[in-house]
Amino acid sequence: MLYYLFEYLNAHYEFPGLRLFQYITFRTSLAIIISLIITTVFGRRIINYLHKMQVGETVRNLGLEGQMQKQGTPTMGGVMILMGILIPTLLLANLTNVYVLLMIVTTVWMGAVGFVDDYIKVFKKNKEGLAGRFKIVGQVGLALIIGWTMYFNPNIVVRQTVDETGVSKNSAPMVLRQKGEKFYYTQDVKSTITNIPFYKNNEFDYAKVLKFLGPGYEKYAVFVFILFVVIIITAVSNGANLTDGIDGLATGTSAIIGITLGLLAYVSGNTVIADYLNILYIPNSGELMIFAGAFVGACVGFLWYNSYPAQVFMGDTGSLAIGGIIAALAIMIRKELLIPILCGVFLIEVTSVMLQVSYFKYTKRRFGEGRRIFLMSPLHHHYQKKGYHEAKIVTRFWIVGILLAIITIITLKLR
Repeated sequence: MLYYLFEYLNAHYEFPGLRLFQYITFRTSLAIIISLIITTVFGRRIINYLHKMQVGETVRNLGLEGQMQKQGTPTMGGVMILMGILIPTLLLANLTNVYVLLMIVTTVWMGAVGFVDDYIKVFKKNKEGLAGRFKIVGQVGLALIIGWTMYFNPNIVVRQTVDETGVSKNSAPMVLRQKGEKFYYTQDVKSTITNIPFYKNNEFDYAKVLKFLGPGYEKYAVFVFILFVVIIITAVSNGANLTDGIDGLATGTSAIIGITLGLLAYVSGNTVIADYLNILYIPNSGELMIFAGAFVGACVGFLWYNSYPAQVFMGDTGSLAIGGIIAALAIMIRKELLIPILCGVFLIEVTSVMLQVSYFKYTKRRFGEGRRIFLMSPLHHHYQKKGYHEAKIVTRFWIVGILLAIITIITLKLR
């Protein structure tokens, strides 16, 4: 909203400093500041309101040190995160940008699914919350919206290089450019191409999965693309949900991931930097940096109250939304195949649960007694059982997250 106000003022009046709002970096900085103010200043009022409404966490006794002290701590604090993301985005981002609109839909959609889950747990006194199949339906529904829009919306394109002859099957206009002594053509096209690390040119086309079908296989690419989107959104949102098990772990890890995705969005939406790094240039995707800034500000602001000892928990309202946002943002900037690296902490947490459950069932069937790989899963509980303090576990997981973020950025130049 402020974006349009200052755009209008800049077009009709000569006020000094108005041109600053044309810069994505400036609006991103404002988004971070506003988000921090919302989550820290107004966050206290929200926590007090949750106390008043007796929206407290019900803790199951799993034999973990200090666990029962968390009984009654306000949950559903993810509302603070949602406010910290949505308000700065609505104020500062270009709301005609299809990427920004998709991110707003993602935030509201996954936040609503998580809110219903928390509501059932807190007010209906049902510890199981929303049935798993309904969560999956919500995640798949969002994935279908994102996948379908990404594939069919005419404003979602990538800039690809064409050979010197200019031969192309696409009717989009081409631009002749020079790089050193060589000339080449670029054009904005609809494509299912994405970035993949450690591969020639760092590019992978989903359509080629169906190459075995023979000529005309490209027309079925939408199904492969949407299948990947469904898997990614479901996996990452559940991974964030499982990681939110001890104070500050999911929040801090998500902030690190958000910073990285914000940088990737900026370089992918900047034609000069994208050309220098030899990565896909995605027109208009730079606007996502403002959303990423609001996301990081909301996570850091929430961490003010969520760090050990936590004064509020985000609940599924926050964790499912965070996971959905990370997955959707990565998909939109065509960096979703970097998620196993960037979201390695989430991946480790999910994998530890899958291994634990599978091994327990296998050994029970074979030996008549279930055995465990870890003392407890997800992995952070394993270290709690080993006697590590929550704060130490969280800090070390953050360090791992930072290392993975650096590796993710490095992959842009690795071929």
